[in-house]
Amino acid sequence: MLLPRLPFRLHLNAARDQAGEPRLDLVGRAAALAEITTWPGYAPTPLAFLPGLAASAGVAAIGFKDESGRFGLGSFKALGGAYAVARHLIRTLAGQGIAATSDDLAAGRFADRTQSITVTCATDGNHGRSVAWGAQRFGARAVIYIHETVSEGRAAAIARYGAEVRRVPGTYDDAVRRAAEDAARDGWTVVSDTSYPGYTEIPRDVMDGYRIMAEEAITQWRAALDGPPTHAFVPGGVGGVAAAVAAELALAYGQRAMPRLVVVEPDRADCLLRSAEAGHPVAVPGELDTMMAGLACGEVSILAFDELLWRAHGFMAIPDASVPPCMRMLADGVGGDRPIVAGESAVAVLAGLVLARNDDAATAALDLGPESRVLLFGTEGATDPDLYRSIVGRPAEQVVSS
Repeated sequence: MLLPRLPFRLHLNAARDQAGEPRLDLVGRAAALAEITTWPGYAPTPLAFLPGLAASAGVAAIGFKDESGRFGLGSFKALGGAYAVARHLIRTLAGQGIAATSDDLAAGRFADRTQSITVTCATDGNHGRSVAWGAQRFGARAVIYIHETVSEGRAAAIARYGAEVRRVPGTYDDAVRRAAEDAARDGWTVVSDTSYPGYTEIPRDVMDGYRIMAEEAITQWRAALDGPPTHAFVPGGVGGVAAAVAAELALAYGQRAMPRLVVVEPDRADCLLRSAEAGHPVAVPGELDTMMAGLACGEVSILAFDELLWRAHGFMAIPDASVPPCMRMLADGVGGDRPIVAGESAVAVLAGLVLARNDDAATAALDLGPESRVLLFGTEGATDPDLYRSIVGRPAEQVVSS
């Protein structure tokens, strides 16, 4: 048994095809693909097939989408925040009668105008790093808000890209509110991966960027295996990446035939599961104290939730205790599999699969079995190197060189 039996919650989405609605379209997808795939340094991240882990988990195949090397930022979020910054700057210049491209911005051709534009967001780490990177690359100023439990390592990683980092009391959702308040007062633009009433355009850009990860994974899967995945596990958070994956899977395979999509989140920050149970957005109160820092969100993105209520098959809430063993499992390799560096939020998908596979009721409910082919979206590497080393027992550099 790969993990001990641990408590978790599983909600099957009875509202699928009946509630919510698709929110992501082909126009936004095409624009993101055309833009991001031309950036210097772009390359598809690996889809690692892990036969040893699949055999141990009692499934036919596991493909793990490894986002640890994305643009050198260590997570899939490099696809979203930076793209949304570029889109915002291009739209702003267009409003001034200037037709600019992202190449123009990166070359500093309109720096005299973009330097007066400030973008901001709240973050647990990865999204803020992407926004800061995008602002630095395209010539804007960035102010990034972090809440009180974000590690100093993640804060330093954001500041490395020239952003001003402000720490505020409370949770991620408190930081979201503070960023919005300060932006409204000072005339800044919020570049967020969560949407709320009256604020949807930029989060849609972010999610369109995320779709590239799913498009790559589907293409890589088709090149490697004859049959499509039967299941896909994706991290939760506010729901943005899960919604992007859902939309791309539905496009590739059809709504009726798409893999069973399971959204996994911490049991201390299970806003998507609770909202799915209720059939409408539900906020999770409290400190949201989970080691899965990138998923420590108490309020759903309204656009993402609509997409997931329409398309997702199930929602899981898992305990923190399942995370360290899964990080070590991937770092060590199982049954001869190559080692993979995956951070605390990335391994939620593996923990969800293994916990469900250990449980007869969950296995039956999700139709998991020896013939299942499972696609896992591992969304980050060692984005907090010190924490990663303390959990795995060695630094990420030793893992990838072993």
